[in-house]
Amino acid sequence: MKRSSVITREIDPASLINEVVSPQCGAVSLFLGTVRDANDGRSVSAIEYSAYKSMAEAELERILDEAEERFGVSVLVVEHRIGLLGLGDVSVAIAAAHPHRAPALDCTRYVIEEIKKRVPIWKMEHYADGTRDWVDPSGAAQVSSV
Repeated sequence: MKRSSVITREIDPASLINEVVSPQCGAVSLFLGTVRDANDGRSVSAIEYSAYKSMAEAELERILDEAEERFGVSVLVVEHRIGLLGLGDVSVAIAAAHPHRAPALDCTRYVIEEIKKRVPIWKMEHYADGTRDWVDPSGAAQVSSV
């Protein structure tokens, strides 16, 4: 079972875990990306995500197919939220289940890195000083891979 969605509602991590947990799987890996309060030395007050939704969902499906083939993880759920998110809000969630921990963990890392590189979702940071700016997604992918 694989599912991915671009959504406007709040992400509920517990419901994603419930979707993937099963007696056949001894490991569930959950990755949550949340809105932090600073980026590049600037105080952030919120982030606004926008997407080319149909294209983003199609690319998410391709990434899930690749992850299944690469890691043998066929129980995988991804949700990415769009709209205005406040500090601490979950922007992306990935839940993967597998009989063993290594494939589940490797799968979630692969999926988030590919999302950052390939999925047409953009973010505009809102700063504490009242200004806003688009964030370069290629720079975000480089930082996250460290």
